[in-house]
Amino acid sequence: MKHTIDFTKIKTISLDARKCKVSIKDFARPTKKRGSFENFYKSMPDILAGRNLRSLVDAVADAYKKDKMVIFMMGAHVIKCGLSGLIIDLMKKGVVKTIALNGAGIIHDTEIALIGRTSEDVGEGITDGSFGMSAETASFINEAINSGFSKGIGIGQAVGGRIVKEKLPFAAMSILAAGFKLNIPVTVHVAIGTDIVHQHPSANGEAIGEGSLLDFRNFIYSVSALEGGVAINFGSAVILPEVFLKAVTVSRNLGFKLKVFTTANFDMISHYRPYQNILSRPTSTGGKGYNMIGHHEIMIPILHRAIIEKI
Repeated sequence: MKHTIDFTKIKTISLDARKCKVSIKDFARPTKKRGSFENFYKSMPDILAGRNLRSLVDAVADAYKKDKMVIFMMGAHVIKCGLSGLIIDLMKKGVVKTIALNGAGIIHDTEIALIGRTSEDVGEGITDGSFGMSAETASFINEAINSGFSKGIGIGQAVGGRIVKEKLPFAAMSILAAGFKLNIPVTVHVAIGTDIVHQHPSANGEAIGEGSLLDFRNFIYSVSALEGGVAINFGSAVILPEVFLKAVTVSRNLGFKLKVFTTANFDMISHYRPYQNILSRPTSTGGKGYNMIGHHEIMIPILHRAIIEKI
C-alpha cells in the first residue's frame, strides 16, 4: 500500500489575484550624486523598517505641530557615540519636550562638559582597581546631587544647573545643561551601585534615592501628557523601559487620558523589556510601537535629519 499525496488535486490561484506585500513602487531608488537629503529619504524602500521609520518621523512631526509631548529616553551610549548635539538641537527646536537618562548618562554628559572627553577603558582600569575612580567626575556629580537633595530638586535639574552655574568649558554639548537652560525636564533614573560615582565617599544614598524618586515623579508628569504624542527609547535595555511602564500605569491610575500614542525602541539588538514595556504593553489600548534595529551613530543622525526636514 502506498502512502502518498496526489498533487494533481491541488487547487491553484491566479498570481494576479493573489495579495502581495511588496511592490516595485516600494523599492529603493538610486539617487544622484550631491543630491538632497529629502531625495535620499524618499528613495529609501517603503518596506518594513523603511516604512516604520517614515511612520515614526510622521508621528513626531505631527506631535510637534500639535504641541504634543515627545519624550526621548536614552542610555549612556547615545552620549558616548557623539550624538548629544543632535539631541540638543531637537530640544532647542521645541520637538523634544522631556529627556530621561539612566545614571550612566549623567556621568558621560558631565565629563563631556568638564573636559570635552569621556568613556574610559574599563578593561584596563578594572585590572588595577582604577576603573571609575576619576575624582573630578564623582566630586562634581555627587556634590550636585547632595546640594539638590537639600533643596528638594531632582538629579537632572541639580546636575544640569551646576554645569550651567559653573560655566563648564564644554557645557554647550551637555544635554543636562540644555535642559536646565531651556526649562525642559531632564530626569535621571538611578539603580544604586550601577554607576562609578556610587563607589566614592561623596556618594550619599539618601540624596541619590530621593533625587531619583523626585525625577521619577517629574517623569510621570510628562508621561501623563503623552496622549497623541511620542516616546522613544534609545538603547536602555532595562532601567528606562521599567521606569516608563510604571509611569504609564501611575498616569492611568490617576485618571489621565493615556490611550493612543506612538512609541519606538532603537537598539542594536532586540531586547525583551523594551519590546514589552515600550512597544507592546503601553500601546495595547491604541497607538503603535516601532522596533528599530541599528547602531545609534547611524540611526539617530538619520532620524534627526528626517525630523527637521519634516517639521
